[in-house]
Amino acid sequence: MGTNRIEAFSDGVIAIIITIMVLELKVPHGADLASLSALGPVFCAYVLSFVYVGIYWNNHHHLMHAAQRVNGSVLWANLHVLFWLSLLPFTTNWMGENHLASWPTALYGFDLFMTAVAWFILTRALVSLHGPNSMLERALGSDRKGKLSVVLYLVAIVASFWQPWVAAALYAIVAVLWLVPDRRMEKVLLTEE
Repeated sequence: MGTNRIEAFSDGVIAIIITIMVLELKVPHGADLASLSALGPVFCAYVLSFVYVGIYWNNHHHLMHAAQRVNGSVLWANLHVLFWLSLLPFTTNWMGENHLASWPTALYGFDLFMTAVAWFILTRALVSLHGPNSMLERALGSDRKGKLSVVLYLVAIVASFWQPWVAAALYAIVAVLWLVPDRRMEKVLLTEE
């Protein structure tokens, strides 16, 4: 099977996830800046999650561009990623509404952790399908950023019960790590074309 349907479906689900997240932002009841500032934690959580969804969308685009075909295992692995991403509006809103309380902050981190695990499973399913030393495997490389992200998520989940702001800072650091362009995929794709 080609990658067109999986790309189109994933793009649609990701667009819906972003839409749901923005709909959770409630308009303040007052007309002054104090009313707006009360939404600060919710808005910050939204921005962080929007960045995360954008990172996954961007990386999914590159991953599917490198893939030449998909099979049933890849389709299920992709749905696994989308499942955990689809919980992000809930965990985002719970964390933001409760101003980084321990359990909501930990659950947010667990959602990010499980999305990263699901992403790893998706990449392994694609590498398995395309074979060892395939363009896809070379493009993914050792995935140091992915492994570091998982470790930082686990540390942040634990930190949520000690200092939730440390956990939030770690979540932001992981997002910044992924905002820095990773040229591995683009380099391999350019040399193969």
